[in-house]
Amino acid sequence: MASAHIYRDRADAGQTLAQYLLAQESDANPLVLALPRGGVPVAFEVARALRAELDIFLVRKLGLPGHEELAIGAIASGGVRVLNQELIQELQLSEALIDRLTATEQRELERRERLYRENRPPVIVRDRTVILIDDGLATGASMMAAIRALRPQSPKRIVVAVPVGAAETCQQFRAEADNVICSATPEPFGAVGAWYHDFSQTSDNEVRKLLEVAARERAS
Repeated sequence: MASAHIYRDRADAGQTLAQYLLAQESDANPLVLALPRGGVPVAFEVARALRAELDIFLVRKLGLPGHEELAIGAIASGGVRVLNQELIQELQLSEALIDRLTATEQRELERRERLYRENRPPVIVRDRTVILIDDGLATGASMMAAIRALRPQSPKRIVVAVPVGAAETCQQFRAEADNVICSATPEPFGAVGAWYHDFSQTSDNEVRKLLEVAARERAS
């Protein structure tokens, strides 16, 4: 693992991450899947450097009410739900609360799916190397949901790639993915945003624009 980097912004992080992927991944036709919204500017730079196809994979974190940064689980396209049972028991959260959170996030997931895709079907992942990208890994709940939703679609390989992550979380993913690239694992980790100078929220419009540019560049 590399020593800690502090990135200027998500584009800078994506350019750095791309160098790690170019060194470690040799598939000539990988599919880069971004976890919106924050993962999209990172993945855009990776897809451009790898000359790869870019698409999104919708995942929504289930955040603890009042402490939304704390993930008690996540949902992904295809009806997959991953829960942190240990944390749920520790906080004594009711099943009804978790179901309410799930329903709320499912509506938002479907809204984003319609908005970002604009009637384009999801890319087929079967027999392809899929590179799953987010702007960082803290608990890893969203990334875990993405992997578990993708596995039944029979990709050739699943690669998890992030510019920064908690060392323990990155290590845990080695049992779930075929390769894990965390280009920085600073300790103590804290929050993903601490390792970016600019960690301002990525907008829906920015996501759409980057997907459009990526498709246009690939077609030209």
